[in-house]
Amino acid sequence: MDYHQKTAKGRILALDLGKKRIGLALSDSLGITAQGLPTLERTNIREDLAALDRLAKERQVTLLLMGNPRHMNGKEGRQAAYAREFAERLAKKTGIEVQFWDERLTTVEAQRVLRESGISIEKRARAVDRLAAVILLESYLDRQA
Repeated sequence: MDYHQKTAKGRILALDLGKKRIGLALSDSLGITAQGLPTLERTNIREDLAALDRLAKERQVTLLLMGNPRHMNGKEGRQAAYAREFAERLAKKTGIEVQFWDERLTTVEAQRVLRESGISIEKRARAVDRLAAVILLESYLDRQA
């Protein structure tokens, strides 16, 4: 076994699950940095799961990270049951563990960063899902460090 294999933790794929799009971010193999990936435009559950399965295999993902939709008071949001069902189907399809992570401020933070960047509203709308996934993954990686 070479040095890289001993130190590699495997890549983490973070998902910001939405009804129309799924924001995606990928860690490096050491679990230090997060990089945004192109947002997945949703079609139907079967195709969405197949696309995520292909991506996970191509990028050698060992953990899937999903935002846990909760209200600011900590109670689960309306999206929670949907997210949990999606996560179960994703884990079954990919054979990779899905872990939930507190996402309460990721979209708000992503919108703030994009607003402050001065980019147009149209570009902001397309970028918010990806940035929310990056922020989710960065928060997870920071906690693991």
